[in-house]
Amino acid sequence: MNKISNIYCVGRNYAEHAKELQNEVPTSPIIFSKPTHALAEAVGQEILLPGNRGSIHFETEIVIRIGKSYEKGMRVEEIVDSMAIGIDFTLRDVQSELKKKGQPWLLAKGFPNSAIVSKFIFFPGIEEMMKTDFSLLINGKTVQQGNIKNMIFDLQTIIDFIALNFGLGEGDLIFTGTPEGVGPVGDKDHLELLWGTSVLGESIIKLN
Repeated sequence: MNKISNIYCVGRNYAEHAKELQNEVPTSPIIFSKPTHALAEAVGQEILLPGNRGSIHFETEIVIRIGKSYEKGMRVEEIVDSMAIGIDFTLRDVQSELKKKGQPWLLAKGFPNSAIVSKFIFFPGIEEMMKTDFSLLINGKTVQQGNIKNMIFDLQTIIDFIALNFGLGEGDLIFTGTPEGVGPVGDKDHLELLWGTSVLGESIIKLN
């Protein structure tokens, strides 16, 4: 994997996902970040996650990689050089407590191995991406499936918003939000990340 600079994530970017967690549907992008220590490639290995901090939920997402420094007016196809399927792992019980207190989500979102990515493939452009679903299989069963055409905020809006508020440059990753269907992972679960019918990454969960 090429050097990664920043990991940005979009929260509640699919209306049905916001509703399933009983959250309001946002009117502007909700952005949070993860430390680079959170990043791990799904290449068939065991992924170690904390087993003593409550329920850990998978959130399957399209991940885009920024290939050059942002300049105002750049189109998605000009700035994104590759894409992957990722999982934003979330300590759901921890997040619920943080939300009650009005505190940031970092403790629930930023732990080691909480940002899993498949191998990166050539970015085919928005129109082509809308023709293909992404999905997560656990132990051979499809548990989550989505398509970028159902996003509340499209890729162009996300890129422009992040660049304006935080900056955006080569090597940055954006986890673009998860559709409905999130749920818990368990010890020894076998995860497969699919783009259409192609498996781009897989890992086995190990809870410590």
